Amino acid sequence: MTPSWETVIGLEVHVQLKTRTKLFCGCVNKYGADPNTLVCPICLGLPGVLPVLNRQAFALAVRAGVALGCDVANLTKFDRKNYYYPDLPKGYQISQYDRPLNRRGRLEIETPSGKKNIGITRIHLEEDAGKLIHPETEGTAGVSFVDLNRAGVPLVEIVSEPDMRSPEEAYAYLTALKEILQYVDVSDCDMEKGSLRCDANVSIRRPGDPKLGVKTEIKNLNSFRAVAKALSYEAARHAQVIESGGKVEQVTLTWDAVAEKTIVLRSKEEAHDYRYFPEPDLVHVQADPAFVAKVREALPERPAARRERYVHELGLPAYDAGVLTGDKELAELFDRLRGEGLAPKIASNWVMKHVLAAMNEKKLHASAFFDKTRRIAEVARKVEAKEVTGQTGGDLFLWILETPESASVDEHVRKQGLAQVSDAGALEAIVKDVIAKSPRIVADIKAGKTTAIQALVGQVMRETKGKANATVARELIEKALH
Repeated sequence: MTPSWETVIGLEVHVQLKTRTKLFCGCVNKYGADPNTLVCPICLGLPGVLPVLNRQAFALAVRAGVALGCDVANLTKFDRKNYYYPDLPKGYQISQYDRPLNRRGRLEIETPSGKKNIGITRIHLEEDAGKLIHPETEGTAGVSFVDLNRAGVPLVEIVSEPDMRSPEEAYAYLTALKEILQYVDVSDCDMEKGSLRCDANVSIRRPGDPKLGVKTEIKNLNSFRAVAKALSYEAARHAQVIESGGKVEQVTLTWDAVAEKTIVLRSKEEAHDYRYFPEPDLVHVQADPAFVAKVREALPERPAARRERYVHELGLPAYDAGVLTGDKELAELFDRLRGEGLAPKIASNWVMKHVLAAMNEKKLHASAFFDKTRRIAEVARKVEAKEVTGQTGGDLFLWILETPESASVDEHVRKQGLAQVSDAGALEAIVKDVIAKSPRIVADIKAGKTTAIQALVGQVMRETKGKANATVARELIEKALH
């Protein structure tokens, strides 16, 4: 975008709540079951059935509102949002319209120019629709299947004010929102499972113009990166349309991640298109002030507060604190390692170097390492005490991942001969052999290129399979060459 235009962004985020059952029936709220196995007459929308509100879902929706600084309504109600789609068995969705559960919240984000508050218009409770499956196997061209396992799953829709002015701010907002919802245990926010889905509204205007431009909506973006890319593309498209003499039409779009462009789905719906009316089968619900106060008191430490504590009380660098608290389970793993007696920076280093690498490579959550913290801490202490080398420590970490908690680190180190070799007598012969085989490197060192010593140290480490004490090896090399 050029400086002659200002981007205006608002986000609508649908978040699946961590309940055992669905919003209005007793069907299990679970991801990954065989299609259409977690259904009943209520979530299938069969005639004559009555919904019953899930108390835990209501409590989690209140918790989300309180965590995001909203005013919780004393009295709220449900409405029918009417539209027809193959994955909506009732022909309407039970949602909230004019009396949402939460209003007027805010979320603080970090921007390059400092902190910024993004307003939250409302957070309301609603049920999810089902899911359409479009197979690409032979003989299924043009055929779609309907899986209604997700129909009736409890959601909160979090609607922001149009306070974001760049795709980067939208990305920061989503990141901060995901953090806080995970920390207060409202949702796992797993986008791969559909637990968090985002619709983005974007328009542009001249800087200083108080009037909003015509907005378009991009539906069902499945990653924060996709949100940022789609918003950037769409804002530039708006500018191109206006600057070429055209008018932006209010439409609903989808994002083609392969072509990296937006595609029109349909004209934009307005509230009247859904013909909202009060849900006749559900009574109004009152959020007792004492209940709301209890929810507020029970909120756990928020990510921003945890970051501050890690920096000011534990002495971690701000970068480390930001990485660790970016994922609630990762922060908990760090705390567990601290509980095993590791110094803060050592625990942080092991999480950021070894754990994150294993999480990325093996597609694991940090919780997969919770039952391994005792042995990880044991290996970390061996590295610090120079009982094993850092390289061996990394190998031991990978060994821990593949073995049960009962497997002894000490016994494995002894049986495999992994103890660090610090005895000069044991290393002298290896050092002499490495020097004899490396005349060119030796010549470089004697010519004043002292950094080349590290190449010889590396060869000693290879010869000892990473077990040599690198400091002792360097000292022996320097002594032999002078």
